[in-house]
This record gives sequence, structure tokens and C-alpha cells, in this order.
Amino acid sequence: MTDMASFFIIALIFFFSVILHECAHGWVAYRLGDPTAKERGRLTLNPIKHVDFLGTIILPIMLVVVGSPVILGWAKPVPVNFARLRNPKRDMILVGLSGPMTNIVLAFALSIILRSNIIPVGTFILQMGILINLVLAVFNLVPIPPLDGSRLVMGLLPARYAYLYAKLERYGIIIVFLLLYFGALRRIVWPVVIQLASYLGVHL
Repeated sequence: MTDMASFFIIALIFFFSVILHECAHGWVAYRLGDPTAKERGRLTLNPIKHVDFLGTIILPIMLVVVGSPVILGWAKPVPVNFARLRNPKRDMILVGLSGPMTNIVLAFALSIILRSNIIPVGTFILQMGILINLVLAVFNLVPIPPLDGSRLVMGLLPARYAYLYAKLERYGIIIVFLLLYFGALRRIVWPVVIQLASYLGVHL
């Protein structure tokens, strides 16, 4: 495949994997009592509703251009009002986990297709789909606000400490970019992704 064709396929897989990730947050929140995402029209697969210029377009392109082995990014976060959840502490965890779990389910489904040849799709496309979804799942589980892993931590911490921890969110993106720059996230995310892929019977 040409570099341009590869880039287009990677971008397309990444884009729709991120959209499904965000829709999962909104859908689970809705089922647990918070209709905020539904009220704002975010429970949709319409890509325009989910595009975040920096996280969905600029960052992934930059990482592809520089040859990064890990492609990271995000869509516009689906709004969730944790105060409207029926059980805010517990449900915060479920909402936070729903996005990464969606990506893991997608990776699992693609691994079945890859191994069984159910659908005549190129090996490269399926492997990239598995890789992207595993990276999205593991990256988002890093416990740095506002990544999904932080929702798990906030749900488990006593209220006082959860409040203090949540204050890190204003600096979260800066922390993430610094960790990316120094390669710390790659050393954390990539080994876990490879291990998960091996559990799925896929060698990346």
C-alpha cells in the first residue's frame, strides 16, 4: 500500500474508533440517569458532532508524520454531569470505563475477523484497527485528568481527596504532552498494548 493510502486508512479507523469511544460515555451516562449528552445532540455517530480540532486532527497527524509507533488523540468530550447520575461515585467509574471497554470490544471483534477470515478485508487494515483501539483503550486508562482513568480514581477516592485530585484537570493536557514528549507514555502504553494484542492472538 502507498503511504497516502495507509495514512488515510489509519486516520479513518482512528476517527470512528474515537467517535464510538465518546458515544459509549454518553450512552452509559444516559442509562445511569444523566441525559446531558442526549440533550446536546451528542448521542450520535455523526462525526461532525465529535471533532476536536487538536485531539482528532492535529495530534494524530503530527504523530503519523514524525513516525510515532503510537497514535494518540481524542474526540470532543461528550458532556457528562456527574451530579445527575443516580449514584455519582459508582456511576462515574462506569461512565469512565465505558469508552476504553468499547475500544477493547472493537479490538476483540476485529481480532476474530482477522483470524477467521470472515470478511475479506486486508490484514493490514484489521491489524491497524486492533492496534488503534487497544492504544485508545490503554492510553485513556492512564489516571491523569481528564483521561478516563482519572474517573476511576475519583470514584474510588474519598470525596475530599477526589476533589483535590480533580483540580489537576486544568493541567492535565500539559502533563500528557510533557509525558508524550519525554516518551514516558510510550513506555507505559506500548508494552500493555502488545500484551493485550497477544491475548487476542494477534502479533503486531
